[in-house]
Amino acid sequence: MTTVRTPELVSRLPKVGTTIFTVMSALAAEKGAVNLGQGFPDFEGDPRLVDAVTQAMQGGLNQYPPMTGVPALREAISKKVEAIYGHRYDANTEITITAGATQAILTIILAIVHPGDEVIVLEPCYDSYVPNIELAGGTVVRVPLTPGSFRPDFAKISAAITPKTRAILINSPHNPSGMVWTKEEMLQLQELLAPTDILVISDEVYEHMVFDGKAHESAARFPALAARSFIVSSFGKTYHVTGWKVGYVAAPAPLTAEFRKVHQFNVFTVNTPVQHGLANFMADPRPYLDLPAFYQRKRDLFREGLKKTKFRMLPGQGTYFQCVDISAVSDLNEAEFCQWLTTEIGVAAIPLSAFYGNGFDQKVVRFCFAKKDETLHTALERLAKL
Repeated sequence: MTTVRTPELVSRLPKVGTTIFTVMSALAAEKGAVNLGQGFPDFEGDPRLVDAVTQAMQGGLNQYPPMTGVPALREAISKKVEAIYGHRYDANTEITITAGATQAILTIILAIVHPGDEVIVLEPCYDSYVPNIELAGGTVVRVPLTPGSFRPDFAKISAAITPKTRAILINSPHNPSGMVWTKEEMLQLQELLAPTDILVISDEVYEHMVFDGKAHESAARFPALAARSFIVSSFGKTYHVTGWKVGYVAAPAPLTAEFRKVHQFNVFTVNTPVQHGLANFMADPRPYLDLPAFYQRKRDLFREGLKKTKFRMLPGQGTYFQCVDISAVSDLNEAEFCQWLTTEIGVAAIPLSAFYGNGFDQKVVRFCFAKKDETLHTALERLAKL
C-alpha cells in the first residue's frame, strides 16, 4: 500500500510567521474595534478613475499589455516625475509598471543582490524588506534611525558600509514613523555614496503625503543619487485604491534592463485595463497635487483629538500614520498595549517594535488616519477614555 505523505520543507524564511498587521486586523474584527492598525483607507477612490478603468474594460483592452507596461502610462509617469522633480526618465527604457510597490522592491532586490552581498536597511522598516533580502541570499545590515526623531544617523550608516555593501534601502516619507527626509539629508547621502558603487532603493510610495508646506525630496531630484537609484512609487497609495496593486519603478536604463530581466519572469506584466484607466486619469494632476492638503486635514483632525489623551504625539511630517508615545498611559510593552487597546478600548494600533528585527521597544505605537472622518471621530471618542 502506498504511503501518503507530504514531504517536509526546509523553510526559506524560517523566522517569518503571521504578520502583526494580520494579527491586529483579525483581533480588531473579532472585538468590533476601530481598525487604525493596517495602512489602508476605508473610503473609496475617485469615481472618475473607476469609470476610466471600466471604459478600458468595455473597450476591449483586456489582453496582455507590453511586459514593461502600457506605453501611455509610462509616458504619463515620465511627464509627472519631470514636472515635479526635474528629472526626466525615458518612458521606454527607464520606467516599468509593477504589481504594486511590494513586488517592485522584491524584484529590484532579486535583480541586484547576489549571495553574500550586504544590504543596509534603516530600522524601523516596512516588513517586506528583510525577507526580500534573505530570499536573494543577501545579508541584512540593520542600522537604526535615531529613536524619537527617526532621523537618519549618517555616522552609523557610514560605519555599516563595507566592500560587500551592494545597496541601501531608504524610505521617505517614512513608514512607520511619518518622518520625512530633508534636502540636506539627501545631499549627505549623495556625498556619502559618491565614492562607492552602492545602489539605492528609494521607497517613495507616500511621496504625495508631505505636510506643512514641505516638499518631498525624491532621489530623482539629486543627479548623483538618481544615477544609482531605483525609485518605487504606488498608485494604490496615491489614488486610494490599495487593492489594485499597481505601482512603478523608475531607474537609469542599465539598472532598468536588469530589473526587467527578473520582472518578466516574476509577474511578466500587470492588469491591462487598470493601466489604461490610470493613464487616462493622470491627465489631470489635481488628485495627486491636492493630496497633501487632503491628508493634512485628516492628520490635524486626528492630532487635535489626541490632545485629549495622555498620549505624547511624535511629529507627523508625512504618510498617513501618526505615532504616539504611550509611556504616560501604560506600563505595558508596545505589543501588549496594542492588544489591550484593541480589546478594552476598541481601537487597533500597531506596535513599532514589529518594525525592528530585535523587537526594540520604545513605548511607541502607530495609528493610521487614512479613514473617513466619522471613523476617526469614533476612534477619538474611545481614545478620550485614556
